[in-house]
Amino acid sequence: MAERVAGGTTVEFRPTGTSMTPLIRSRQRVTVAPVDPAKVEVGDIVLARVAGTVYLHLVSSVDTARRRVQISNNRGRINGWTSHDRVFGICVAVDGVARSGAAEKTRAAPEETAPHTEAQK
Repeated sequence: MAERVAGGTTVEFRPTGTSMTPLIRSRQRVTVAPVDPAKVEVGDIVLARVAGTVYLHLVSSVDTARRRVQISNNRGRINGWTSHDRVFGICVAVDGVARSGAAEKTRAAPEETAPHTEAQK
């Protein structure tokens, strides 16, 4: 999932586990869109890699100067700090219900360049 989101695709999936309850319950459908990490704030739910593991967890702290965020579950466990380039997506909806403010933090998919025709060269 992280690779697809990092590549610019919005994905839906059903994560398992209880570490994000009650924000996300096990097997609830989540929608994760590519994110502009510079816009991420405390309380956002992001898809990020921390120390080799990909989590769909909360942003618990932001260090703007060092361009990094701290990732935690919803039960108080801190997973650690990760750089902006390892923050792939933001959860924009849970079971079809939009997460407030998340849509404004997404980034557009990279535009595909059209092949040049002979007349354009």
